[in-house]
Amino acid sequence: MAAVISKLREYYTLTKPEVNLLILMTTSAGYYLGSQGPFKVGRLVSTLVGTLLVASGTATLNQLMERRYDAQMRRTANRPLVSGKLSAWEALWFGLGLSVAGGLCLAAAVNGLSALLAISTLLGYLLVYTPLKRITPLCTLLGAIPGAMPTLIGWAGASGSINRQAWFLFAVLFLWQFPHFLAIALMYREDYSRAGFRMLPHFDADGRFTRAEIVGFTIILVLITMLPLAGRGGAAYLLCMSGAGAFFLYHAANLAKSTSKILASRVVHASVIYLPVVLAIMMAWKS
Repeated sequence: MAAVISKLREYYTLTKPEVNLLILMTTSAGYYLGSQGPFKVGRLVSTLVGTLLVASGTATLNQLMERRYDAQMRRTANRPLVSGKLSAWEALWFGLGLSVAGGLCLAAAVNGLSALLAISTLLGYLLVYTPLKRITPLCTLLGAIPGAMPTLIGWAGASGSINRQAWFLFAVLFLWQFPHFLAIALMYREDYSRAGFRMLPHFDADGRFTRAEIVGFTIILVLITMLPLAGRGGAAYLLCMSGAGAFFLYHAANLAKSTSKILASRVVHASVIYLPVVLAIMMAWKS
């Protein structure tokens, strides 16, 4: 029995539950903001279950593809496939099974658009972002597209369509990923380099360019969050968004003046606090 529980724990680890929590949060926000009329809890649950299954399958297949490189990094050396606790075949069938089940769940219980978006996210992550990590730092730019798709999946799950407000929500999550992931890249630069991942440009040896990017993307993100809903939310909306933005920008500006990995870590943590606050503000001022 203990062996079975241990095996199940390794399968659970393959799904990257900490990432899935963020995915469920952004999918839920997209669903709520995209819903009109009576709120359908059952459809929300189906949307979340289907999205979670596809995301878990994507995470599993990604680790299968990168297992040789994960073995070269300290932060990933204990992952189930690297440590040999699960085999490549076990991960392959588990990842495919989750992905197919998630796509079918969305198609049958929600709608075809949400299923199409979810499968497109899987393909974009595995076939574009994953291989590009070893080729060019532009992988972050292209990887941010599937990274922001849960907002559209949620919106499509609720409304069956995608409109300008859905793309605005997509843009917020798209931009948020840059300060978040660039700060992580600064924290683990040596690890990524050891595995051959080109997350940062070679010319930026001291990280100055990347730290400037973090500040720049944070400023753009903060400004974007205050644009479309300002007319509806008024002064209170702007005040709340400004406060959240000032918090995030404070940590980004601190990092801009230092090469400290501790400050990079604080940007990551600040980003994880900032995003749900921003989504909550948007949801509070939904028309």
